[in-house]
Amino acid sequence: MLIPPNRHGRLWTWLDTRVGLAELEKLLKKKEVPVHRHTLWYYLGGMTLFLFMIQVATGILLLLYYRPSAEEAYESIQFLMAEVEFGWLIRSIHAWAANLMIFTLFIHLFSVLLLKAYRPPREVTWLSGIGLLGVALGLGFTGYLLPWNQLAYFATKVGTEITGVVPVVGPFLGRVLRGGDEVTGATLTRFYGIHVAVLPAITTLLLGLHLFLVQRHGMSVPPSVEQAGGPRRTMPFFPNFLLRDLVGWLSALAALAALAAYFPTELGQKADPFAPAPAGIRPEWYFMFMFQTLKLLPSYILGIEGEVVGVISFGLGGLFLLLIPFLDRRTARGEPSHLFTWIGIAIIVYMLILTYLGYTMVPTQ
Repeated sequence: MLIPPNRHGRLWTWLDTRVGLAELEKLLKKKEVPVHRHTLWYYLGGMTLFLFMIQVATGILLLLYYRPSAEEAYESIQFLMAEVEFGWLIRSIHAWAANLMIFTLFIHLFSVLLLKAYRPPREVTWLSGIGLLGVALGLGFTGYLLPWNQLAYFATKVGTEITGVVPVVGPFLGRVLRGGDEVTGATLTRFYGIHVAVLPAITTLLLGLHLFLVQRHGMSVPPSVEQAGGPRRTMPFFPNFLLRDLVGWLSALAALAALAAYFPTELGQKADPFAPAPAGIRPEWYFMFMFQTLKLLPSYILGIEGEVVGVISFGLGGLFLLLIPFLDRRTARGEPSHLFTWIGIAIIVYMLILTYLGYTMVPTQ
């Protein structure tokens, strides 16, 4: 039973009349969260959202000082880190939040996959989640170049060259990303626009859709819990689940603050297109499994360049991941199915092994 509005105070009553706080309160009290041994995985979505909000907040602060040109980008960040009070900390928090956000997003994705939370009617929820993963990786790739340092310059050069090997449209995509045939100041300006305008706009749309669908369909119950039958335990979203979610957010914030303070992000040397590429250049960890796979492929596979085969395979793999709700028909019909569970486990093991090899194998000169 709701508390009468006049018991909340005059401010609450004033806002309720204009924005409908009573309806929001009713909605929050109505929503329930399933309780079972897999409930822990439900907190990862909220943690990812929290890290994204930190990304937005710190990104806005960085924009106040950043100048997106090859002549001034490096110096503007140098000034931010050396002269602006706590500027180095804001930049470190932004960089570490990006890594933690992608990390929690990957765990959230695979928990949804293994718990088969993509079952009807949640197919579109899965599609929007895969879209958000793609946008997050795009944000990481475009943001990496913005400091305009030596490592970021050559990593972007390698990354855009890989894009260029896509059959038919590859050269066109490479020129679109670079703003020409080489990585130049035009590339930096283009990446800046994509990073701060295009991808955030897409993220806002996909995130709004994703949250709406989660609200509409509720949180999925794993097939093992459904098949067990009997009464299902639940907890109210507000305040029970929300308060536990806040504990997760505070834990993420503590980890983020510790990483940013004890392992601050370095700036390195300013990009010089005429300097030799740094030895053993590697991408960010979330691209490492793909990078290492391309390195291990032979020069030619069945008469086709190995790099082309690898890029096409990753594209098909991404499409397969996107279409899992429509391919796993047995789970959709409510029948036991372990095939896609083992596929998900195989993908996780593959990514972990190739990432490990990427950081431990001695680079060939």
